[in-house]
Amino acid sequence: MNYYVYIIASRRDGAIYIGVTNDIVRRIYEHRTKAVPGFASRYNITRLVWFEIYDDPISAISREKELKKWKRSWKTQLIEAQNPQWEDLYESICN
Repeated sequence: MNYYVYIIASRRDGAIYIGVTNDIVRRIYEHRTKAVPGFASRYNITRLVWFEIYDDPISAISREKELKKWKRSWKTQLIEAQNPQWEDLYESICN
């Protein structure tokens, strides 16, 4: 089973949310449909802009906690290294 650390954003330079899941398609769908109340739904944070894949939950959770401590500028650099236009990657993972 794979585990995913992901970053979703409301827009470029907007609010971002970092999460971890074992089913990224389902979890991003939940964010997009605002199925779970909370920070992401409150601030309309729905666009998948970055993710990493891990083989075990401990590594994924550790990475999520690490990223949450990072400065905003570091998170922006991480996103733009793989996704310079902050495109929504959701459709590309649904196939």
